Amino acid sequence: MNFLESAPRFLFFTGKGGVGKTSLACATAIQLAEAGRRVLLVSTDPASNVGQVLGVSIGNKITAISRVPQLFALEIDPEAAAQAYRDRIVGPVRGKLPDSVVKGIEEQLSGACTTELAAFDEFTALLTDSEITSAYDHILFDTAPTGHTIRLLQLPVAWSGFLEAGKGDASCLGPLSGLEKQRAQYSGAVQALADGQRSRLVLVARAQSSALREAARTHGELAAIGLTQQFLIVNGLLPEDEAALDPLAKAIYGREQMALAAMPDELRAMPRDDVPLKPFNLVGLDALRQLLLETAPQPDTAGEPVELRAPDLSDLVDDIAADGHGLVMLMGKGGVGKTTLAAAVAVELARRGLPVHLTTSDPAAHLTETLHGTMAHLAVSRIDPHAETERYRQEVLRTKGASLDAQGRALLEEDLRSPCTEEIAVFQAFSRIIREAGEKFVVMDTAPTGHTLLLLDATGAYHREVARMLDAKGGRYTTPMMQLQDPERTKVLLVTLAETTPVLEAANLQADLRRAGIEPWAWIINNSVAAARPHSPLLRKRAQNELAEVEKVATIHARRYAAVPLLEEEPVGVERLLQLVAPVREAV
Repeated sequence: MNFLESAPRFLFFTGKGGVGKTSLACATAIQLAEAGRRVLLVSTDPASNVGQVLGVSIGNKITAISRVPQLFALEIDPEAAAQAYRDRIVGPVRGKLPDSVVKGIEEQLSGACTTELAAFDEFTALLTDSEITSAYDHILFDTAPTGHTIRLLQLPVAWSGFLEAGKGDASCLGPLSGLEKQRAQYSGAVQALADGQRSRLVLVARAQSSALREAARTHGELAAIGLTQQFLIVNGLLPEDEAALDPLAKAIYGREQMALAAMPDELRAMPRDDVPLKPFNLVGLDALRQLLLETAPQPDTAGEPVELRAPDLSDLVDDIAADGHGLVMLMGKGGVGKTTLAAAVAVELARRGLPVHLTTSDPAAHLTETLHGTMAHLAVSRIDPHAETERYRQEVLRTKGASLDAQGRALLEEDLRSPCTEEIAVFQAFSRIIREAGEKFVVMDTAPTGHTLLLLDATGAYHREVARMLDAKGGRYTTPMMQLQDPERTKVLLVTLAETTPVLEAANLQADLRRAGIEPWAWIINNSVAAARPHSPLLRKRAQNELAEVEKVATIHARRYAAVPLLEEEPVGVERLLQLVAPVREAV
């Protein structure tokens, strides 16, 4: 493998959700450890599943993997990191400052901004703290999906510049009170990221146009901040010999080869490794050991064709349409197809003459590429973090800044350059859009799980603050969180694949939502090989592996569910999206 030649100390695995970053990071860690290197595998994903893939319980502490000597793992838990961060800042002043002041600091440290900063603080320590790094030959980072990762890797630059200029007051007073102490650590993290002898970025993609375009964008954005040592892995390629055995396999192989032929030039110039699709789920050490092998055990050719009987997407859309309006949110792990399914639900509702606003909170979303066209009754938008942050800054300067003198306005402008400002701006845009659901359908394609949970954390913090102020006054109010909790106004659809890890992650997300008082309405099993009834031995083996996971969804996790088959043609464009919701309409 090219990406492992003369491997530096730090290896970052990133890419669009669902491309196999975690499996490749785990397989690489195992291979390096079994070659005699001492390895630390770190997940920076707020919705980490490294422990699930390795088959061990890890958590927010460095844990030895007993069956792989020399391998250690850590899942940075944003909530645990945030609590430790708060304790570190508030502890020294508790009992020394008035209780009201301490409570004010704790409130400022309660939001999603602090959660992100705390996880980031641990991340930079792993790049710079010699007491940690000197114990390992390699530290591998399994990162969150692209949009969240770009923000994480840009933060050392953003915060270093922000602190270097001596900026920051009101909006980030709590978080910044701890950041000033970390100036040297952030500066060291910037240097480590930019040093090609110490850091290497492994861009993981599938042979799909959208994944390759996103990899190209990621390449450019991270090269711009100095991370230039980059390698490309194209994961999950269907072997050519399967294409002759099945129309579905032939279509998938042809689609993948076309995507590779049209690969952006900047990716074509990068060192590249291809990893073939495996017939088994990449969970557990035995499976992971085979992932990077040139040859792997072939599936048995014997066995009956797999037949899956399950409700289809049209059943769910009929029930949604009956309400006439409302918020429909699609959530789940990156790469499970939320964007495609959100677009399919939206175009079918619009086809029925219902007004629909299709939007996304995913920093790396491709709604317009998926739609590839327009239609009546359908409006499309994207919550662009950069645009929303600039809009928020201008609004604050127009209102709060209007009565300030030149010095006060300059201080306000400096405060608004804080990276925390983005959290506030994105939450405001989210709140503004979901209010429209009272008069039309708002279909939202959300960011991958971890990023969505941070947005919901901000929504919850806002709700608690409004309730604290208005309950005392006896005022009536409706917050965005109350709208999400109301099943008459909001339907949450959890999207998954019929594979072990995506189903586990969707179940974990469901538990998180329930703790927030949000009850998911339905599950969608997307890209089901079993529902497509393949003949290829490799695909048939994968279909057989799906049945147990579909059974778990149907009998344990979901109140209602639907299965969407893997299609021969990629569902891009309005007509193909409508085909995903066509069965009931054609049968009537």
